[in-house]
Amino acid sequence: MYQSEFDKNLNKGSISNSFVFYGESLFLIDRYIKLLSNIEDASILNYNQDEYDFNSAKAHLSQASLFGGRNLLIIKTHKKVGKKELDIFVQYCEKNQDNLFIYAYTGDDFRAYNDKKFFAKQSTMVVRFFHPKLGESINIIAQVAKEKNVNIDNYSITHLLNIHNGDIALCANEIEKFIVFDRAISTKDIDALVFGLAEINIDDFIINLINKKDFKEDIKSILEHGEDEIRVITALTSFITQLYLFNIYIRVNGTPNAREILGYNAPQFVVKEKAELSYRIKPNIYYKLHQLLLDTELQMKSSGVDKGAILFSCLIRFQQLL
Repeated sequence: MYQSEFDKNLNKGSISNSFVFYGESLFLIDRYIKLLSNIEDASILNYNQDEYDFNSAKAHLSQASLFGGRNLLIIKTHKKVGKKELDIFVQYCEKNQDNLFIYAYTGDDFRAYNDKKFFAKQSTMVVRFFHPKLGESINIIAQVAKEKNVNIDNYSITHLLNIHNGDIALCANEIEKFIVFDRAISTKDIDALVFGLAEINIDDFIINLINKKDFKEDIKSILEHGEDEIRVITALTSFITQLYLFNIYIRVNGTPNAREILGYNAPQFVVKEKAELSYRIKPNIYYKLHQLLLDTELQMKSSGVDKGAILFSCLIRFQQLL
């Protein structure tokens, strides 16, 4: 099953006591392990990677809890645990509802777990976690912030996600930096603590680029502060895509609506700025810009190339197309 279906069962309280987690998002796998294993007085045996031992794991589920509570077995590994061994753990859980078993496969060979017949005869819940889309990522980071009592709105969360190219694990860690604040977190706070005080904000860099200002010193500063050339291109692609969505929406509806265009409410000055920028680029130019950026990203991913030189060439061509 997918995460959405699992969440529905979780919210209704209709879940099993044995689970197989796998998929592309290790962050979500870890998050759901933490959620399910938060059991008071549980006797927990936790294996990571090469620590796994079948005999001791089996013994843990087969014996009574030392604390009179529940026995919890967690196996997290990039190596596959054999089907026969998994079946034994599941059987111990089916015989004793006080047992709880979580197997998290962190490798990338999903074929067996995608087969519905793999655990067809057992009550085990098999869940695949994909990399979350932007709206899902915003909700996840918002929940992390809420758990840590950090006051941050969706616009600032999106800014944080853009900085880290949508990596929710990195963004969740960054939330820790804002725990000391007793006020709402702004994009300026994020730029100061995440980018670093001397670093150029990449959105500001893109706006200057579109305004055909000289970009050489800014891009040099961005790269010197550890930003990757491919990340610059993907951030630029994302920004141009947003402008294109603004352009289309305004042509159809007359005025911009951030929630319908972006999926969240943005500050009015941001909406106004993007609306104005979006209308300065003709529809056919958007196509050429996207083609340039996608071709550049593909070039950069080839081995043995000078990504810096390719980036500078792309940015020069970008401004020529405007």
